[in-house]
Amino acid sequence: MTGEPRSTISAIVCAYNEAAYLPACLHALLAQTRQPDEILVIDNASSDGTGDLARGVAGVRVIHEPVRGLVVARETARLAARGDILAYIDADCRPPIRWLECIERRFESRPAAVAVTGPYRFYDWDFLGRLLIRAYDFVVAPPTHWMVHHAFGVGAILYGGNFAVKRDALSKIGGFDRSIEFHGEDTNLGRRLTPLGQVDVAQQCWIWTSARRYRAMGKRKVFGLYVRNFWSEILWHRPADRTHLDVRA
Repeated sequence: MTGEPRSTISAIVCAYNEAAYLPACLHALLAQTRQPDEILVIDNASSDGTGDLARGVAGVRVIHEPVRGLVVARETARLAARGDILAYIDADCRPPIRWLECIERRFESRPAAVAVTGPYRFYDWDFLGRLLIRAYDFVVAPPTHWMVHHAFGVGAILYGGNFAVKRDALSKIGGFDRSIEFHGEDTNLGRRLTPLGQVDVAQQCWIWTSARRYRAMGKRKVFGLYVRNFWSEILWHRPADRTHLDVRA
């Protein structure tokens, strides 16, 4: 990459009532070996001081989005971000210190890539749950991604709380689909990006996250939701579920 200008990276956190989780996320972003060119927090109609907390962290830019909704907040971030690459992370996530470095290297080594995504590791879950997710990451996800993305070109696996996408690619597809409330939004994005280039699933670009949804709803129900909405988006281009349980309430 000698002689080529370095891509800029915006680290983006969309947060609704995340005062308990957001500080760890932001300080983990500030500790990255590859520093983000900006850290952008979308305060998505929070009522618990999330926005004020984020404004108190040096180097963080905060935008208030009064219309509540994950996809709405992500689209607000897309329009406001300044980076060439937009790295989205959930507020309850904690990226290891080389997360952005890994993302940057994946884009540099894969010119055809329009997005890079990575799996989760859980810092607050039981052994069985962590074992099941690791099995999914290594046994189920790779062949599924190869089939839908590389073999048939109809979509991709994309981890919604851990992905980075080129801003110009997002612009070409018209940004995020704000008609989706929650479930299936990640598969929708991967499906719409697939015609533009490669969605790279990188095991090295993993992050820590919370298992609060699994604890609130149970493993079987959450797994069922994800599988059902993934295939509904791939096959019918719409999510199967229109409502969701807000585990932050």
